[in-house]
Amino acid sequence: MNLNNILLIFRTVTFLITFISFNDSLAQTAFEFEYEKPETLNFSSQKLDSLNVFLDKAGSSSLIILKNGKIIHEYGETDQKLTVHSIRKALINSLYGIYISNGIIDTTATLKQLNIDDIAPSLSENEKTATIADLLKSRSGIYHTSAATNQEMIDQMPERGNHKPNEAYFYNNWDFNVLGFILENATGKSIYDLFYENIAKPLGMKYQNNHVSIYAEKDSIPKVDGFYQYDKTKSKYPAYHFRMSAKDLALYGQLYLNQGSWNGNQIIPKEWIKLSTSPHSLYNENYGIAYGMLWNVLVETESRQSKSFFHTGVGIHMLGVYPASKVVLIHRVNTEENYRFNQGDFYKMISLVWNAENK
Repeated sequence: MNLNNILLIFRTVTFLITFISFNDSLAQTAFEFEYEKPETLNFSSQKLDSLNVFLDKAGSSSLIILKNGKIIHEYGETDQKLTVHSIRKALINSLYGIYISNGIIDTTATLKQLNIDDIAPSLSENEKTATIADLLKSRSGIYHTSAATNQEMIDQMPERGNHKPNEAYFYNNWDFNVLGFILENATGKSIYDLFYENIAKPLGMKYQNNHVSIYAEKDSIPKVDGFYQYDKTKSKYPAYHFRMSAKDLALYGQLYLNQGSWNGNQIIPKEWIKLSTSPHSLYNENYGIAYGMLWNVLVETESRQSKSFFHTGVGIHMLGVYPASKVVLIHRVNTEENYRFNQGDFYKMISLVWNAENK
């Protein structure tokens, strides 16, 4: 064997060792939660046991209460990955914060500048004046049909042209679906890759970036961590769905409770979290509920001394962040199969959680 062959073998072996070591360094280290007794952090074990009885009866799948970053109560299969439904909006909030802060996305850009249009009836010139900021606040004034829109949302939707951009709030999946497209177009990466690289991996989530596409409502939900849902009879833009565990959602909530900081690294800009969890549209004055940017906000009222923020999925999944109490609340239901848990049960669940706190 001549010297050139020996050098070639040496270089090949060196490259392989370096490549393997590099990939090992990129391997995702799963986060391990710490546990704490409820009484240590001002919660009642007895009342939390009563919560469990209710969750059994109502048909809940899992629940986690984090306080000070530690699990003080856990119910059900908290590692089971389930569709998060509309909580997906809160998940891309972080990505928008990151890519706005680094200059990749300009929230003042209009849909016309971004060449955004849709299937007939296409967008009017007035609708194209809506900005990315309008979409983030769900104030675009665009009432186009969209993928993953149920009949109730369609029935409540205003007529096209009823409102100018930023004139009125209406929770419309068209805005959110287009935000996914804008993010992917600006970065050149899928929304699932972006979430994995920027959020899941640094936090040690068990979420992976495997994803597929399905078409219309009739397709069964794939057992992957993400899937685009197309309905091209309504819109050319897909809904982007995530399947995550209660524990991974708890990590995400804790990241926001930490004001975007994780292990000494500022993953999401603190200023973005403050801005996007501020109320931009008060849509339920009686209960003090507003919409920020991809988050619902519980505003301060006479009976509520501090602000918190949350997002739900089909009215029964919950990702709640309560900064004053240093609590993250996660609730899940297996909506991929037949289920009986309803919105009344959801409100009862929240009531029982806070009733278990020792005032």
